[in-house]
Amino acid sequence: MPNRRRAGRLVVPEGRQTADRSFLERPAIDEPTHHADPWRVLRIVSEFVEGFDAMSQVGQAITCFGSARIAPNTEMYGLGRQTGAALARRGFAVITGGGPGIMEAINRGCQEAGGLSVGCNIELPQEQALNDYVDLGIEFRYFFVRKMMFVRYARGFVIFPGGFGTLDELFEALTLAQTGKIEHFPVVLFGREYWTGLLGWLRDKALSEKLISAEDLDVLVLTDDPEEAAEVATSARPEAKPAAKKADAQ
Repeated sequence: MPNRRRAGRLVVPEGRQTADRSFLERPAIDEPTHHADPWRVLRIVSEFVEGFDAMSQVGQAITCFGSARIAPNTEMYGLGRQTGAALARRGFAVITGGGPGIMEAINRGCQEAGGLSVGCNIELPQEQALNDYVDLGIEFRYFFVRKMMFVRYARGFVIFPGGFGTLDELFEALTLAQTGKIEHFPVVLFGREYWTGLLGWLRDKALSEKLISAEDLDVLVLTDDPEEAAEVATSARPEAKPAAKKADAQ
């Protein structure tokens, strides 16, 4: 029997293309009509509807990102577990990618502390199963639909050490904040040793060459403390003070 993996709501043989890859590749000239992009939109819409329906009752939540490759016997896994518990004690659900590593640690800590543990899994060439500590699990085919859920239902982000996917989520959050798409949205970088080099580069290169503004980095808070991470992530950023009216200045 062939090895199998989950593809959205289905389980399919390994080797079949993921929906994202099929969508992004240039179609063949003789591709069947039912695979054409206008028809694919219906599948995308249905995935949004299912995601919105499942997530709409989650309540206040914090989205947490980090590597799937961090082992359970590491210090960082333990810190992730403590952070999940700290968020739960403050009355917040956690939303993760639902996989292993830091995602599992966050879900585990939250569940053990009595909070709601949410996992938004993604179809990958090698199946990534939902971890055992997810209370509400949702399977997605498309990265962009899944990423919408991460932002739409969160009050803030806590970002642990990770690779390309984690960096993608970090810079998307910064872009949304910079362009005013999300406001008063704290972004906590957990792990000073891991993130300090990146922050130094942003200040020494991007900021010094005026490619970003100092205010663009104000959204970021760096910490090694699970309680501080939870406190900052669950505290809305201060409202911007309105400009003084001319009449007030006179």
